[in-house]
Amino acid sequence: MRYAAPIARLLDELERLPGIGPKSAQRIAYFVLRSDEEVAERLAEALLDIKRAIHFCPLCFDFAEGEVCEVCADSERDVSIICVVEETRDVAAVERTGEFRGLYHVLGGVISPVDGIGPEQLRVRELLDRLAQGEVTEVIIATNPTVEGETTALYLARLLKPLGVQVTRIASGLPVGGDLDYADEVTLGRALEARREL
Repeated sequence: MRYAAPIARLLDELERLPGIGPKSAQRIAYFVLRSDEEVAERLAEALLDIKRAIHFCPLCFDFAEGEVCEVCADSERDVSIICVVEETRDVAAVERTGEFRGLYHVLGGVISPVDGIGPEQLRVRELLDRLAQGEVTEVIIATNPTVEGETTALYLARLLKPLGVQVTRIASGLPVGGDLDYADEVTLGRALEARREL
């Protein structure tokens, strides 16, 4: 189907967004077309505002509105523990648990030779600079339980252990409500390794 040029341009831009395919792009475009002009203006302003107001925190590389992010600015946080995550969205996931009160370090990805990403493309040097300040006693590696996440975790562990900090890895295993019969061998094995006393 051929669309008028403005609609085609909007569809092209929407389809560039992660998780938005042709059908979703079409639904969003039709919603915008049917809405008041104010809706489109608010959406456009919100998009521009986020690009102008948000930047990477120079300490942990999470998103920040001020000079540093809210976590790094919080004097109540435990500066002796750093949780290393792959992406900024992972900070939000850990924060939702309410269980972690330390600081974060966002790598900006994982080691993936297939994609041409090595440690040099990640924020590993910046992590080492933070550890050199001597306040950190534990680094929790919270990369995803994928091949690339595990590779990155092992690389970081070998790099950080000689520096005299405790290096730990988040446990992985069965989700709440999961069924043992459907768990793969690696997940079930990890769940057994990470068992704890009741």
